Amino acid sequence: MELTPFPRSLDYPEVPVGSVLAGAAARWGSRTAFAHGDQSLTFAETYSAACRFANALRAEGVGRGDVVALHLPNCLAYPVAYYGTLLAGATFSPANPLLPPEDLAVQLADAGAVAAVTVGPFARVLASVRDRTSVRLTIVVHPPEALGQGEVEFTEFHSGHSDERPDVEIDIYRDLAHLAYTGGTTGRSKGVRLPHRNVVVNSLQSSCWRLGAVPAVDDSGEVIVEQLGGPDEWPSRIGTGIALNLTPWFHAMGTIAALNVPLLDGGTIVLHDRFDPAAYVADAELLRVTTIGGAPALFAALLACPEFHTADLSSVLTIGSGAAPMNHEMIRALQKRFPGVLVIEGYGLTEVTMGAVIAPAYRSAVRKVGSVGLPLPDTEIKIVPAEGGEDPLPAGESGEVCLRGPQVMIGYRDRPEETSAALVDGWLHTGDIGILDEDGYLSIVDRKKDMLLYKGYNVFPRELEELLITLPGVSAAAVVGKPDTEVGELPVAFVVRSDENVTAEQLLEAVGARVLPYKRLRAIHFVDQIPVSAAGKVLKRELRKQLAD
Repeated sequence: MELTPFPRSLDYPEVPVGSVLAGAAARWGSRTAFAHGDQSLTFAETYSAACRFANALRAEGVGRGDVVALHLPNCLAYPVAYYGTLLAGATFSPANPLLPPEDLAVQLADAGAVAAVTVGPFARVLASVRDRTSVRLTIVVHPPEALGQGEVEFTEFHSGHSDERPDVEIDIYRDLAHLAYTGGTTGRSKGVRLPHRNVVVNSLQSSCWRLGAVPAVDDSGEVIVEQLGGPDEWPSRIGTGIALNLTPWFHAMGTIAALNVPLLDGGTIVLHDRFDPAAYVADAELLRVTTIGGAPALFAALLACPEFHTADLSSVLTIGSGAAPMNHEMIRALQKRFPGVLVIEGYGLTEVTMGAVIAPAYRSAVRKVGSVGLPLPDTEIKIVPAEGGEDPLPAGESGEVCLRGPQVMIGYRDRPEETSAALVDGWLHTGDIGILDEDGYLSIVDRKKDMLLYKGYNVFPRELEELLITLPGVSAAAVVGKPDTEVGELPVAFVVRSDENVTAEQLLEAVGARVLPYKRLRAIHFVDQIPVSAAGKVLKRELRKQLAD
C-alpha cells in the first residue's frame, strides 16, 4: 500500500513518552542509537540505563509531578537522563548550559525543579545559584573537581539500580512530560506545559510524515511506526538512517526531531561537540549519512566549505531545515549540489511541542520554494488579521498564523493571562505573519512581534534595549534585526548618547558580557533621536529603513 497522498489523520496509541524508548529498544536492540567520539549506546543500552536512572530518581523521592532540569549540552548522558526522568514519572525541563547565572536561577526557580543534571564546568554555575531554587539533588556528568554538598556523580548515581522499568502511573493527558522554556515578547522566559500525549503525538506526526508510516503498537503494547510507503516514493527507510546532529537537545527541534523521532525511525544519531564544516563533511562522507538536518546557518556554512562540493555524499537521501526560513538562493544551491534529493523545510515552535507544518517527504509531492509546507496530520492552520480577530482570511492574504492540533500546549506555567491571549478556542496565536496559498501551503513572511532570529535562536530586542538603557551615557536605545543571508538577522542598536565620550566598543562589550553569545549586539549606530509615533511607540520600521539605506 502506497501512502500518496499522506493521510490527514492518524491513530495515536495512548502511551507515555517512555514507551517510545521501550518500543525502540525491543525493536532495534543492538543497533547503535547514539554515538559521540569513540563511545556509543545501542537502543537496548539506552533503555537499560534510562530505567536505572529512573529507579535512582525514585529512590531519592523524585517522581510524578516533580521537575528535573537537564542543564546539559548534547552528550551520551542526555538521552539516559531525559528518558530516565520521564520513565520515573517526573517532568523534563531543559536548560541551556550557557545561560548566565541570573537567567538560570530565574528559570529553575520558576520551574520548581527539585533535581538537576549538569556537566563539568557548568556545575559550578548551577551550584552558585542553587540556594535561590528548589533544587536539592544535583547529578554531575564529568565533575570538574570534588563534589559539593547535594551533588553526586552521574554514573555512580544510577549504576547500582535495577534496569527494570519502574511501575509508574502516568496520566498522559495531564502529567507534564516537558516544561520547556521559551522567550516572551519582552524576552522573559515562559514555561510551556506539554503533557506526555503532546510529545508522543508530535513525535509520531513527524516520524510518520517523513517515512510514509503509520503509528502502531508491538506485542508488548509499546509504540512503534510501520512504514507503508515504498522506496520509490519515500527515500528515507526505517531502521537504516544515519545523521550527524548539532541541534541542541535542549531546544524543541532537538528534543523531538533529533531525539524522539530517530528512536521511532530506528536511526543512528552521531554527535559533534562543535560545528567545524570540514570535519562535519568528512564524517558525513565516512559514515555515509542518509540525511543532513539543521538550521539555515548550518547549510550556509556547508555551502561555503570547499570540501562540501567535492566529498562523496551520494548516501544523502533527504535534507531537512527548520528553526528559520531558508532563502531561495540557498534552496536552489542545495538542489544543484544534490540533484533528486528532497529538500524539506518545516515550521513550528515550542508551544506546538516542536512541529506543525512540514514540506511533503515523498518524491511525487509538490514542494514550493519559499513555503514551509503543509500542516502535519490532525493539524489545522488559519490566517487571521494581524490587528486582531478570529475570522480566517482568504487564501493569498497575509495575517497572523494560528494553529490547532493535538500537539498544541495546554498553556504557560503560572501565566493565566498570557495563556488566554495565546490560546483562543484551542487555536494558538503564534505571533508570526504568514500566507496560506490556494493549495494549503504555508509561507512565513514576517513576525508580528519584534523578535528576531539569529541562527535559529530567538533574540528579543527589548532585553537588549533594557540592558543598553542601564549603561552610563545612554539616554535612549532601540534594537532591530539586520537581514543576513547566512545567519538570519543580526541584532543592531540605535543609541542616543547623553555622554559623547561613550564609544560603540564600550557598549558592545558591556552588553556582550551580560547575554548569551548569540544575543550579542553586532553594531551600534549613534543617532540624535529615536523615531516614535504620535502614541510614543518606537517606529522600528523607520530604523529598519535606515539600515537598508
